[in-house]
Amino acid sequence: MEDRETFYKKLQWQLEDTTQFPSDYLFKFIVPTTENQVDEVENLFNNNGAVINTKKSKTGKYVSVSIVLNVENATTVISYYQKAEKIKGIISL
Repeated sequence: MEDRETFYKKLQWQLEDTTQFPSDYLFKFIVPTTENQVDEVENLFNNNGAVINTKKSKTGKYVSVSIVLNVENATTVISYYQKAEKIKGIISL
């Protein structure tokens, strides 16, 4: 768990150093199509004015989900990543 904390602290520092907030931020995920993971990702962002695009892989086993959302600060970005990592099989890019 400590590795995740270190990762998110580093990410927060990088975001604050390179991004002027509020800003549109691009979240990218890959999720398996075995269950309702795509719906879970969409529901996580849907009520916040997000623009969501999906694309199935050639084999149909995975879906790429791209989300553009206006965020207030780096803490908000990290909060979304932490919520998303609870979705089964998700890969954050």
